[in-house]
Amino acid sequence: MSRPIRVLVAKPGLDGHDRGAKVVAAALRDAGMEVIYTGLHQTPEMIATAAIQEDVDVVGLSILSGAHMTLFPRVLDLIRAEGRDDLLLTGGGIIPQEDMDALAALGTGKLFGPGSSTGDLVAYIKDWFAQRHPQHV
Repeated sequence: MSRPIRVLVAKPGLDGHDRGAKVVAAALRDAGMEVIYTGLHQTPEMIATAAIQEDVDVVGLSILSGAHMTLFPRVLDLIRAEGRDDLLLTGGGIIPQEDMDALAALGTGKLFGPGSSTGDLVAYIKDWFAQRHPQHV
């Protein structure tokens, strides 16, 4: 009874650099996941709404603007307000380790910085999914 992992990849805020998000989306697709890419300039509300409507397992945010301490918690709060505590919120960008630690304490998943391997991200998502949904692996 396996099914593909559904991932929403989003670019919140005014950051206009989406090459990394597109590379990640392609890597996740190549790994057999269903990927929805929201495009640039998404608000946290737009991202949370899309995540709920698309019934995704994972939301991945790509943030290079430095607004990660505002955007990750806001998306997390909006998703939780919809009763979706079961979603993984992960992502990456230029995020200092101390901020990664603070965001993890709030409930985000592992975050990935510059130079991270897409293989590590794929493995992380697959491991997370297998632990929470063994009936679908």
